[in-house]
Amino acid sequence: MQASIAKRTLYRWRKAPPGPQPALVATAEAREPDRIRGADDRIAELQLENSRLRRVVTDLLLEKVKLEEAAEGQSSVA
Repeated sequence: MQASIAKRTLYRWRKAPPGPQPALVATAEAREPDRIRGADDRIAELQLENSRLRRVVTDLLLEKVKLEEAAEGQSSVA
């Protein structure tokens, strides 16, 4: 299966340096370079986001287990 992209786009992607690329629409916060904000601030933001995502995943897994147990109870009763 081939992606339908222009050759020019492919060459531009290959020419681009590896790593994250800037967003197409820059917000005020994104325009401010990380070196000015400080790497420590960025690490703290990422750690906070990571902890929030872990909580969400944990909540979803608990909900899944509850639903599976309820489904097993329904099938054993029927």
